[in-house]
Amino acid sequence: MPQSLAKIYVHIIFSTKNRAQFLADEEFRNHAHAYLAGIFNANDSPALVVGGVADHVHALCLLSKTEKLADLIGMVKRSSSKWLKTQDGNLGEFAWQNGYGAFSVSYSSVTRVRNYILNQETHHAKVSFQDEFRKFLKRHAVEYDERYVWD
Repeated sequence: MPQSLAKIYVHIIFSTKNRAQFLADEEFRNHAHAYLAGIFNANDSPALVVGGVADHVHALCLLSKTEKLADLIGMVKRSSSKWLKTQDGNLGEFAWQNGYGAFSVSYSSVTRVRNYILNQETHHAKVSFQDEFRKFLKRHAVEYDERYVWD
């Protein structure tokens, strides 16, 4: 086959360092999500949606055929962190957590995952980030050591 064809949807989740509430202001958070989407798009991994709450981000994107997932997420986190620190004097200490979660999404689940990301405010009125993340790990049968998940 002469062409390389792929359509891989990925749900990516990462938190601010120590779950600090750096993105508490809704207007600013929306601006930050748009910036994050721009980084995904510029790296040939179009964002279908980016959302979240004050302490973490969810992104649903199409993974590039040529970019490694870890490299993409590293670029997104580095670029956005640098940019965020320039947006407000209170963000000089801004940092993302070291790790991330990335979960495959079937085409038939894209709409459900997109809606889930868009409804983060409602969801997190009842569930903490850490409990949510543990559920993702369990649902996707990801083995982990609790000591190394949080920073």
